[in-house]
Amino acid sequence: MRDFSPFTLSSPTGAELAVRHMPAEDPARGVVQINHGLAEHSARYARFAAVLAARGLHVYAHDHRGHGGTRAPDSIPGAFAARDGAQKVVADVAAVHGLISERHPGLPVVTFGHSMGGLIALNFAEAHPAASAALAVWNSNFNAGVAGRAGQAILAVEAFFKGSDTPSAMLPRLTFQAWAKAMPNRRTDFDWLSRDEAEVDLYIADPLCGWDATVGMWRDVFTLIYAGATAEHLAKLPRSLPVHLTGGAEDPATDKGKAVAWLESRMRDARLTDVTLQILPETRHETLNEINRDASMQGFAAWLEARLPAMK
Repeated sequence: MRDFSPFTLSSPTGAELAVRHMPAEDPARGVVQINHGLAEHSARYARFAAVLAARGLHVYAHDHRGHGGTRAPDSIPGAFAARDGAQKVVADVAAVHGLISERHPGLPVVTFGHSMGGLIALNFAEAHPAASAALAVWNSNFNAGVAGRAGQAILAVEAFFKGSDTPSAMLPRLTFQAWAKAMPNRRTDFDWLSRDEAEVDLYIADPLCGWDATVGMWRDVFTLIYAGATAEHLAKLPRSLPVHLTGGAEDPATDKGKAVAWLESRMRDARLTDVTLQILPETRHETLNEINRDASMQGFAAWLEARLPAMK
């Protein structure tokens, strides 16, 4: 595996971001900026980065606030920030994009996000509509509906009684634990991530994965969910922006891909003209760590290559 070691980038938000870069094989054609999911970290994307780098794409991935090696004076592990966490995590993405622009002027930049990272990626693209030449949102659920509003009410009660910097007692039951119970004949509590047992075991053994997020982080996640798919915010995206949406037909976190299809419908209602949707059969939550990952990664790289000439 090619080197994907982290370096530190100081964000204007005050965070010291742990950032990884895998250089493109010559000739460089573009850049992919990766946003990881909840309770994981950027090092888990090395295999995906290597596939993209071999296709002439620089890859940058950083640990979000409260995750991995990133540190901030207003953050603790499991929390974005004491205040305005959703805005700050998006601003940190902007700092990474700024670094990319300095290092690779003129190359188109693709913003990619998985799960929570997809929430961040879409909110970033809406806040900075000129920054992304293309957008990829994989395995993200923006359709929280009434259940999400109930979750927000629960979090408000938890914040009142025990503060925002403690792990939520209820949200893991409604998310990770509920998704685990949805898996037939489950071997572990994280079988909902992938059918590949080796990948599931790697996740469980990783001390930087699988922890319970704080009340504050869950509240920020809901802020990203409810902001990202509004008609007002989707209207900020360039109509010709290429968008790649991916979901798994057996992913309980996205209602078996229905939430991803719902986002496609919202984007088409917003008159976006280049939206690609794929719901992968038998696939669970982590497409990049699933049994069919090679085909999924190569398919995405081919989709991207077909659009690179139009991005410049």
